[in-house]
Order: sequence, then C-alpha cells, then structure tokens
Amino acid sequence: MLLLVGLGIYGYAGLSVKALDSLLSITNIYVEKYTSPMLESEIDNLKQILNKEVKVVPRWFVEDGREILQLAKSNDIALLVYGDPLIATTHIDLRVRAENNGIKTRVLHATSSITSIIGECGLHMYKIGKIITLTSEIQSISSIYYTVYGNILSGNHTLVLLEYNQEKNLFLNPNNAFEMLLKSEIDQKYNVFSTETFAIVASRVGSENQSIVSGKIKSLIETEFGEPPHSLIITGNLHFTEIDALRVLIKTIDEPTDNSKNIMKIAEQMIMKYVPKARKALEHAKNLVNDDTSFNDIFENAEYYISDAEKFLQQDKPELAVLSIGYAEGLIDTIRFLKGVNMWE
Repeated sequence: MLLLVGLGIYGYAGLSVKALDSLLSITNIYVEKYTSPMLESEIDNLKQILNKEVKVVPRWFVEDGREILQLAKSNDIALLVYGDPLIATTHIDLRVRAENNGIKTRVLHATSSITSIIGECGLHMYKIGKIITLTSEIQSISSIYYTVYGNILSGNHTLVLLEYNQEKNLFLNPNNAFEMLLKSEIDQKYNVFSTETFAIVASRVGSENQSIVSGKIKSLIETEFGEPPHSLIITGNLHFTEIDALRVLIKTIDEPTDNSKNIMKIAEQMIMKYVPKARKALEHAKNLVNDDTSFNDIFENAEYYISDAEKFLQQDKPELAVLSIGYAEGLIDTIRFLKGVNMWE
C-alpha cells in the first residue's frame, strides 16, 4: 500500500493525529522536501516523534517512482509531502501509476500553502484565477504575463509561486521577480505591470516568522523580504471586504488599488487605435477623388464597417470588431492602389 501524507504548512508539527497513528505502523517512510522549508533539525524531530528512520528523497526520486512502487507492491510505504499531497501533479501521477499496478493507495490530506496564503491575506478564494510559477529563466516570463493579463480581465487575482529548490539552494526573491515583470511590460505593452501595480508578497507562510506585505511595486521592490519561500499575488478587482481585510490583516505600505482599471482587452486596444486612423484615411481618400462618384460605394461600405467595429466592441464581440475594421482598411486601401497615393501617412 502507498500512503501519501500531507505535512501541512507547519512541517513535522503539522502532522495530524490520524497521520501519526498511520505512520507508527509503517516501516518504509520517505520525506520529499523539494519545495518545503524543512530543516535538518525538523527531520530529526520527525524521526524522534515516529521513533524510526525516515528517508529524505529528492524530487527526481519521486518523479521516477520506480523504487517506491516496487516496494509498495509487498510493503506499506508512506511518502510525506509538504502541504497537501495532491496539490502537485507529480504525486497524482505516482498515485495513478500505483493504482494501475494493483497497489492500493490512501491519502491523508493537510493544509496547503496555496489556500493558506489566500486566507491569510483575506482575499476571496473564488476570485483566484490560474496559479502560475515564475522561475529565474527569462523564457517563462511571457506565459506569466499573459496569464496575469487574462486573470485581471476576468476580475481575478493571480497567485505567483516563486521558484524555490531547497536541494540546490536556488530561489527567486520577490525583488528580482518584480524587476522581471516590469521588464516584460516593455515587450508586451498591455499595461499589465507598472510601478503603480498593486501586489502582495507572502513569505514563509505558516512559520513563526511569517511575513505578508502589500503595496505598489515601486514600494515592494525596495523592501527586504528575508528568507524564502516567497509567493506573489497580483490582485485584480478588489471587493470592499477584501480591501478591509488587507488593511487589517497584513502590512500595507500603499493603499490597495484596482489593477483592472488600466487593463483593456486586446481587441479593444486595437479598435481604439485603428478606428481613428481609418476615419482619417477615409476622409483623405474622399478628398483625393473629389467629385468622382464611382467610389461612393467603397466609401459608404468602409464607413459601415468602421461603425460596425465600434458596435461589435460594445456588444462584447471582439472578433467581429477586429474583422470589421480590417474590412474597412481593405476598402480604403483600394483607393490607394487606384490613385497611387498612401492615405495612411
């Protein structure tokens, strides 16, 4: 049998009575601490509580899973995991593989750092959008940018887990993370990140020196947050009860603000940019042909398409809005080809 046990956010001290009772009868116990802040002293305390040896294993050992599954075919095996064991897809995969090999599995759930962070900040759980992990590799920043963008458009908050690998002593601190996010705005330009963006930094949640600080990026980027692990929350539209909670429950450097106010859909930005240009080019084209009525149908249809683009945008039909302005520009371009003059300049 394979038993997956959550340690919660308090390390060995977070083990439930049920978990302790179950572990006392199991000889083969593994502890994975890939993303957890468990110190060697805590491992020693765990051994003392259980009065038996535990084997600390790296992440690749769990991902490979062959040794664990082989032993579990004829023995009871326990894998202890920081937080809740089924938050990570690695452990779900291990459980599925066990069941497919005829190995019974049990899960003892525990508090997850993800739900704890949200609750400690006083944010509404149902307003959390897609959760993402930001690593020090610059290639990851584009997907991070568009995930935050999509969440904010939906009125949701984004929990950003910062890279933390205790085995390699590798972690991404919030200050560097904010620098990466600000640099991403230079390339993308959808007003997702600026020094005025409101954010939250949650550090070491569940520990005795837990710290949660909120404010604008310009304030947070100058703040020292201490030892990892750290997580960020980029807030979307804030309910008044969330604002009250932020003011009372955590340290707030700057007054909470709505990050969604400066965010527009891509289609909306395109229409706002191209409609005035199309109207200006259309007027220029009309002046070029003077009283030549053979172009009237082109002008009339171009005007219809420009109006349709604005109408479709108001009706929340962005694809049709973009198509309409594209058709309008195509009609205006026919005048450019026929007259040999560029109306767009």
